[in-house]
Amino acid sequence: QVQLVESGGGLVQSGGSLRLSCVASGFSVSVNAMNWYRQAPGKERELVASISSSGSITYYTPSVKGRFTISRDNAENTVYLQMNSLKPEDTATYYCRRPSGPRGGYWGQGTQVTVAS
Repeated sequence: QVQLVESGGGLVQSGGSLRLSCVASGFSVSVNAMNWYRQAPGKERELVASISSSGSITYYTPSVKGRFTISRDNAENTVYLQMNSLKPEDTATYYCRRPSGPRGGYWGQGTQVTVAS
């Protein structure tokens, strides 16, 4: 069955970097669009970055553009989110999502990112 497992979150100082990983199983990321979302306490879940099924098109929410990079490794069946120049407002639980599928697609369990000022 489809499964998404995120890792790589943690506590980092402002200005630091983290790389999140989303290991997929039950399908191939090489032929699927993939998303990273985040949700901060008391806020709605927001789309942070996307990569198209071809891998040639990416999207970033304006607040992370130039600091975050979404990528994938087809051989490892993994999607990454490289996060640089982190700010306290990036603190959130980050989720990986495959948007295609029943009932709005598939979600991972999330990984917590905390940026200390």
